[in-house]
Amino acid sequence: MHSKRQFLATSAALAAGSLLPGLAGAQAAFPSRPIRIVVPNAAGGGADLTARAVGQAIAGPLGQAVVIDNKPSAGGIVAGETVSRAEPDGHTLLLISSGSAVSAALFKTMPFDTLKDFAPISLLATFDLVIAVAGNSRFKTLPEMVSWAKANPGKLNIGTPQIGTTQNLAAEMFKLTAGIDAQVVPFNGTPPVVTAVRGGEIDAMVDILGPLVTQISGKTLRALAVLGKDRAPQLPDVPAARETGPAFAQMNLSSWNGLAAPAKTPPAVVDRLSKEVQAALAKPELVQRLRDLNLTARSSTPQQARDFLAADIQRWSDVIAKAKITKL
Repeated sequence: MHSKRQFLATSAALAAGSLLPGLAGAQAAFPSRPIRIVVPNAAGGGADLTARAVGQAIAGPLGQAVVIDNKPSAGGIVAGETVSRAEPDGHTLLLISSGSAVSAALFKTMPFDTLKDFAPISLLATFDLVIAVAGNSRFKTLPEMVSWAKANPGKLNIGTPQIGTTQNLAAEMFKLTAGIDAQVVPFNGTPPVVTAVRGGEIDAMVDILGPLVTQISGKTLRALAVLGKDRAPQLPDVPAARETGPAFAQMNLSSWNGLAAPAKTPPAVVDRLSKEVQAALAKPELVQRLRDLNLTARSSTPQQARDFLAADIQRWSDVIAKAKITKL
C-alpha cells in the first residue's frame, strides 16, 4: 500500500511538472491575436485619437495589430459593459477617462462596477479644461467675472456640453470653488455652446481646450483661465485659475484618459501591457503627436492608474453631493 501511494504521489508530481512548461508557454504567448481597444466615444474625438495613437505605438512591440472599436453611449455604459464581460486575457481593453469617473459618481446603477470590474493598466494622456467668454465680453479676467457674479447672484450663465459630462461637472465645481451663485446651462455638445457664447445668449463656457484653441487664437473667444495646475502650452499667456486668486489656490482639474482590462486579467498580462504603454509614451515622437492633438502624454503603473481613478470618482462624488445634483 505504501509503495502504491508513493507511486501515485510521484506520478502526480511528474504530471504537474510536465504541465509547467505549457503554462509558461501560454503566458509567454500573450498576445496571441489582435488586441481590441473599446472606446466609449465616437471616432475623431480626443479619446479616439489617443487610443489610435497609443495603439499604433504598442502594436509593434506586442507583435499584434491593435484595433479600435468605437461604442459611443451615454456615460460609456455600452463600452464598459462590453469589456467587463469580455474574456480576461488582455485581448479586449477599455479606454477609461474622467468620464468613467463621472459616470461612476453620477449614475445610481450601472451594469458594472468601475473599480471592481476593471484592472487599470496605465494613464495615457491629460487635456486641459478652460473657462472662456466671447471675444467682446465685458469680462477681461477671471476675477472680474467672479466679482460680477457675486454682485449679481444667479445671473451669470455658464454653458457646457451635456449633463453628466466632465465639463458639466467641472462648471459645477468651479461655482463651488468660486463661491458664486450661477446657472450651469447644458447644451448638446461643444458647437452649440460656442455659438451661444459668441451670440451673447450665455456669459461663459467651460469645455475642453483643444477644440477651442483656433477660436481663442482668433479672438472670437477669450480664455479667462485654464483649470489645471499649470498654464496650457498652447496658451502660455492665459493664467491657470490658481494664479488668479486665493479661492482657486488648490484648483487642479483636467480631463484625462487611460487604459484598462477586465478584472481577473492575469497580473503578468496587465504588467506587460503597462510596460509597453509606458515605453511608448516615453518616446518623443508619440509625445509630440499627442501634443499636436492638444493632449499631454502621461503614463503610470497599474496601481497608480487605479489610485488615480478612485480619487477622481471620489472628487466627482463630493461635487455632486455639495452641488446637490440629482443622481441619474
